[in-house]
Amino acid sequence: MPRRLLMAASSAEAAPWGEPMRTSDRVVVGLFVGVPFAAVIASVAVLWGWGIGWHDVVIGAVAYAVAVHGVTIGYHRLFTHRAFRAARPLKILLAVAGTLAVEGDVITWCADHRRHHQFADRPGDPHSPWRFGTSAAAVAKGMVWAHIGWTFTNEKTNQARYVPDLLADRDLVRVARWQPLVVAASFGLPAVAGGLWGPGGWDGRAALSAFFWAGLVRIGLLHHVTWSINSICHVAGARPFRSRDRSGNVWWLAPLSGGESWHNLHHADPTSARHGVLPGQIDSSARLIRIFELLGWARAVRWPDRRRLAARAVRDGAEG
Repeated sequence: MPRRLLMAASSAEAAPWGEPMRTSDRVVVGLFVGVPFAAVIASVAVLWGWGIGWHDVVIGAVAYAVAVHGVTIGYHRLFTHRAFRAARPLKILLAVAGTLAVEGDVITWCADHRRHHQFADRPGDPHSPWRFGTSAAAVAKGMVWAHIGWTFTNEKTNQARYVPDLLADRDLVRVARWQPLVVAASFGLPAVAGGLWGPGGWDGRAALSAFFWAGLVRIGLLHHVTWSINSICHVAGARPFRSRDRSGNVWWLAPLSGGESWHNLHHADPTSARHGVLPGQIDSSARLIRIFELLGWARAVRWPDRRRLAARAVRDGAEG
């Protein structure tokens, strides 16, 4: 290969972003972001006018739990940060479960997140709320960007640079290719479960209700919980541990985020399998990883220890 082309290839591999996002990609993102969000807004009127059935609540809760932990345990702690090693069946199941959250395929998600950690709250971070400055107006604009605006950015993270290990994993590449099918299942399976819920055979009205509540609203809620980690948890919250960014702990997001909102410790010690390390901090993802470890499905788990925590603690004990 000519030297000029070699230099260009090397330069592209070193760049934090790759090729621009296509217009068609933005349209798809808009649909999968906008429609569930519209459903969340409409849910107030639907709840007032028609109510919600127990089957919607149960199916929605189960589907939410599977998807959120697919993201927190699979996409985040396993594939992005290698906080533990998983048996192959568990690895594949976690990748599929994370895809059910409709937040992108496993390879793209992890590439974005690794870039976020490299440049956290600095130029190059794909979703920092401090992108536009530190004034009140700039932070308000940055919060919108970090929460949802960045998903429409023209910059696609360079996967060859950030996730070569995932690109070399045939299982994960295959799951990434399955994304359209898995996303369809994420919306369709709740509807099927709702339609078959009762003893009298297929119920089309129950199926439609489950599609709305356990499909659209559930995905919309999950999206905004996840994105709140990017926006709220990088502006507000306690900071009991030292980190190079402005990550904070936001307690009220912990139950719905699977423990991800104990974000300060995560940025202080990214490879830790547990984020909620202080007394009373709910971290359901860490509990499930512990169960997987006891069952022999997870190994080499990087649990935090007192020495590591003490080395990262803010000396005066202030939590911001």
